Amino acid sequence: MNNSRFAISLHILTLLAEMGEELRSSEWIAGSININPVLVRKELSNLRNHGLIESKEGKSGGSALAKPANKILLSEIYEAVRTEYILGQAKNDPNPDCRIGRQINKHLDTLYEEVESDLIRKLGKKTLAEFSKQFK
Repeated sequence: MNNSRFAISLHILTLLAEMGEELRSSEWIAGSININPVLVRKELSNLRNHGLIESKEGKSGGSALAKPANKILLSEIYEAVRTEYILGQAKNDPNPDCRIGRQINKHLDTLYEEVESDLIRKLGKKTLAEFSKQFK
């Protein structure tokens, strides 16, 4: 996942954790992150689809956490935004006649799965509430 989706989503959820049940608009959230509200709305939609936030449309609408911050694991957030292995994936077809080439992708896949598993396990030990305490 060599992109910013995890950082943006964690920023969004940290803001919402701070607000409690108070609804916040995508424009307000975008102001904190300093990005376009359209990008925030895209991530809000994804987070809503994964049951991490609730949203209300309309003039007095906005978003809030769907469950308490101490019930949201950082691993849940990561898995909600993950699109590929953190280290990427091989995109070439190595030479099958080469001793290394014919095996490299299999061994890379194993390595990537191990690293990803370790990352998810580590993120699963910290809640959004614990992460958010750093900002008090």
